[in-house]
Amino acid sequence: TGGPRGRGTKKTAVVGMVERGGNVKAKSVAKSELNFIDFLKMIRKNINVAESLLVTDEYKAYNRMNKVIPHYSVNHSREYVNGDIHTNTIESFWAILKRGIMGQFHWVSKKHLNAYIDEFCYRYNAREIDNSVVFTMTLSNMLRG
Repeated sequence: TGGPRGRGTKKTAVVGMVERGGNVKAKSVAKSELNFIDFLKMIRKNINVAESLLVTDEYKAYNRMNKVIPHYSVNHSREYVNGDIHTNTIESFWAILKRGIMGQFHWVSKKHLNAYIDEFCYRYNAREIDNSVVFTMTLSNMLRG
């Protein structure tokens, strides 16, 4: 509602990837990093390209990804789902992150944004784990520093 949305805004860019039924990774990046080379570095660092399928929106930086990894894109102006080809999993995480920031914290500084993103990634990745185990994991992580 109101102003512009997405890449055309002055908002901080956040990129993420999620394995279907698995874990999410996300972080804020400089807008200068929203390009094919930087996305390719991120993909190679985090994804086994020999065993994976990449599904994205139609952002131009993804255009050559099919030379590196099997790649499908979703044109959201036409459809959101085409069988198993969709970005609903990462879109669901973005909704959780945005609602969490707006609902719990109301505003976060750019300086600390990655810490908030890390928290929501941790929560998302622990969503299937029993709460007592998550509590123990959290304490263990805190004690390790």
